[in-house]
Amino acid sequence: MAEGVEVIRAAVLAGVPHGFLGRRGGVSTGVTAGLDMGLRGMDLADPALADVRENRRRGTDAVLPGARLVTVYQVHGNVCVEAGDWDEAERPHADALVTDRPGVLLGILTADCAPVLFADRTAGVVGAAHAGWKGAVAGVTDSTLAAMEQLGARRGDIVAAIGPCIAQSSYEVDQGFRDRLLTEAADNARFFAAGVPGHWQFDLEGYVAMRLERAGIGGVERLGLDTYADEARFFSFRRATHRAEPDYGRQMSLIGLD
Repeated sequence: MAEGVEVIRAAVLAGVPHGFLGRRGGVSTGVTAGLDMGLRGMDLADPALADVRENRRRGTDAVLPGARLVTVYQVHGNVCVEAGDWDEAERPHADALVTDRPGVLLGILTADCAPVLFADRTAGVVGAAHAGWKGAVAGVTDSTLAAMEQLGARRGDIVAAIGPCIAQSSYEVDQGFRDRLLTEAADNARFFAAGVPGHWQFDLEGYVAMRLERAGIGGVERLGLDTYADEARFFSFRRATHRAEPDYGRQMSLIGLD
């Protein structure tokens, strides 16, 4: 019997259609076997994307059946846009999106970066952000909160969940990386643990959580799931790179309004 799509949900988002997906339940094969959602900058009509199109259909049906999936062309920045009616080929360059429209499902791709899903149940506004270290430092979560407020959300009513991402124990960085973040704020030192000489282990999830908590939202949940270490469950860019694999899968995190 075929394995169904695994939908990982956050308690803080209970009652809101959402899910952090991994690699289980898809039809892709080879090094991207499973629920690979990545378009890779290709034309959606390209036959090579047939499996990805099926995976996207399965993922959408598992979270909000009948919804229209909306994504952006992610660039590791801090821009957040309101979800529109664009075709996949015309996706805006951004790393977060928001909506107050029922039947719209926001999708963010990751493969070690932190996916963050947001909701204000009272106002009926949701958001999704792709927070790699560059986007997180640049304030992509702050941009998402501001965009939600433009749609009527209230900061204190917004809750957020940080989904599967590379964990501190798996995320080795060099001294230059650490120096960059300490230049931003000296107390960022708490997100680094000593590693091999000249290297450090960076807590991306902890850093993103700090940014959210500092923003004064109503609640933050960390799922604590390591994409690098759990190969059976998640895709990982860094794992694929370390193995010199020719490609890597992308998982999607989804949130919408019914």
